[in-house]
Amino acid sequence: MITKLDQIFDVLKSRPQKRLIGAYACDSHTLDAISEAVNLGIISATLVGDTKLIEQTCEKDGINISNFTIVHEPNDSIAAAKAVDMINKGEGDLLMKGLLSTDKYMRAILNKDNGLVPPKSVLSHVTVIENPNYHKLLVVGDVAIIPAPDFDQKVAITKYLINAAHGLGIDNPKVAVIAATEQVLPKMPACVDASVISKMGERGQIGKAIIDGPLSLDLAVDMESVEIKKMSSKVAGDADCLVFPNIESGNVFYKTNTKLAGAELGAFVAGAKCPCVLSSRGDSVKTKLYSIAIAALLA
Repeated sequence: MITKLDQIFDVLKSRPQKRLIGAYACDSHTLDAISEAVNLGIISATLVGDTKLIEQTCEKDGINISNFTIVHEPNDSIAAAKAVDMINKGEGDLLMKGLLSTDKYMRAILNKDNGLVPPKSVLSHVTVIENPNYHKLLVVGDVAIIPAPDFDQKVAITKYLINAAHGLGIDNPKVAVIAATEQVLPKMPACVDASVISKMGERGQIGKAIIDGPLSLDLAVDMESVEIKKMSSKVAGDADCLVFPNIESGNVFYKTNTKLAGAELGAFVAGAKCPCVLSSRGDSVKTKLYSIAIAALLA
C-alpha cells in the first residue's frame, strides 16, 4: 500500500512507461515537472504547443528539451484540441494541461464530437493529499469541478475516489461521506444523501469499500473525537477517502491543507477516457509532478 506520494515513483518504475500528452505545455513549471517525470523513467512525453516558446522556456530554465517530442501549434485552443485528438487516436495514456486557461482545456475535453467524455459520464476532480498531521494519504473530491453535486454525481464521485484508492494499493478503502454532523437529519440534504450512499455501500452497490456517512470531518479523521463522541464506525478516525457535499467545503479543505498545514498533493480529472491532469497554472513543480505520477498510476 502506498502511504507517501513519493512512493508512487518506485511503483511506476516497475511498470511499462505511460505516454503523456501535454496540451499547450509551454510554461516553466509544467515543462520542469514533465521533464522530471521523464528523467524518473515513469513517462514519455509529447508536447503540443508553440515550439519557439517551449525552446525559450527550456533554455531559460535549463530544461533538457530532448526529453520531449514537440508537435508545433502556436494557438492554445487548437493545441488542446490536437492533444485530445492524439488521446482518441491511442497515441497517449494521460493528458496534462499547460499554459492555457481551464475553460479552454475543459472545452477540448468536453467537445461533443471529438472530446474525451463518454456519454452520461460524470467528470470529477480527484485529489490525493499527504498531510503531515495525518497517518496516511487522503483521497478527496470534489474540490474543483462540480459546484453542487446531486445524488447521482455524489455516487460517481464516491466511485472515483474508491478507484483511486484501489490504485494506491488500498484493497478495501474506508470512505467517509462528509456532512456538518454525524446525525441523520432529514432537513439537511447532505446528511440524507450520505446515509443513502452509506447504505448502498453496505449492499455492495458502489464498489469494494467500507462507506459510512454522514460523518463530520473531525469524526472522519480524528480518533480522539471518535472516542469523545463515543462513535461506533469502521471508518471514523481512519478514513482513506472523503466525499464532500459541495465544492465550497471541498475547496476550503483542499486549500487549508496546502496553505496552513504544509500538505503535498497531486490531482487529476476522472471520468474521461484517460486521467486528465488539471493543475493550476500557479501550482508548484512538485504538485504537478505528483499529479503526473498519480495520473500515470491510474491510466
